[in-house]
Amino acid sequence: MLNFEYLRPSTVTEAGAMLGKMSEARPLAGGMTLIPAMKLRLAAPTALVDLAGVPELNGIKVDGKTVIVGAMTKHADVAASADVRRLIPALADLAGGIGDAQVRNKGTLGGSIANNDPAACYPAAVLALGATVTTNRRKIAADSFFTGMFETALEPGEIVTGVTFPVPAAAAYEKFRSPASRYALVGVFVAKTTGGVRVAVTGAATCVFRASAIESILAEKFSAEALASLRFPADGLNSDLHGDAQYRAQLVGVLTKRAVAKLS
Repeated sequence: MLNFEYLRPSTVTEAGAMLGKMSEARPLAGGMTLIPAMKLRLAAPTALVDLAGVPELNGIKVDGKTVIVGAMTKHADVAASADVRRLIPALADLAGGIGDAQVRNKGTLGGSIANNDPAACYPAAVLALGATVTTNRRKIAADSFFTGMFETALEPGEIVTGVTFPVPAAAAYEKFRSPASRYALVGVFVAKTTGGVRVAVTGAATCVFRASAIESILAEKFSAEALASLRFPADGLNSDLHGDAQYRAQLVGVLTKRAVAKLS
């Protein structure tokens, strides 16, 4: 077994100080990725800073036309929230489709976006809804947060404390899931926002991304029919044992049409 310190802060300030003192310390949220990575010797932190004992990181609240979700809020809690289901039902549906019951009752919003797995669902919602990620140091716009495969704009010692989601006029999420892991082979989140139509794609490439060409089509005419001739390019998309780039490109088009049809 790996040797590491286990630290359990009670405040965000305390957690930030602990992470700042040890360069190889890692924050522990739900542990859905970090613990398996440690078991496989893909990660070897010198300390785990468990955020479960920090109450200010948990919970959901509505502030005007925004829904604020704490970083340590479980997927199951987002899926069951009456406020989320009323104001952003697509977000509740997305959360309810993550993994299995055990994952949904352990995994957290903050852990998911900080890890930025290429096939994770939450990054698509954050990006498509134009959310703002709040940390213990600053606020980061969704368009600047996800920077690459398993990479984000977070700096050493920086902790996600919550995500502020603007309430959209309408939104829908469609996912083609791996039958084993329930990760998204491809997932598409479509949102009508005050800034226009936003379409975010996960699972198809090394990092979640906005499909700007599709956004332009839907800005002209928001209907599945407007996408009838869509041929999404396969350049830069993932190819693996689950499906090649051409297959994923086809899924982007199909799932986008399904999401738009829900809203038309």
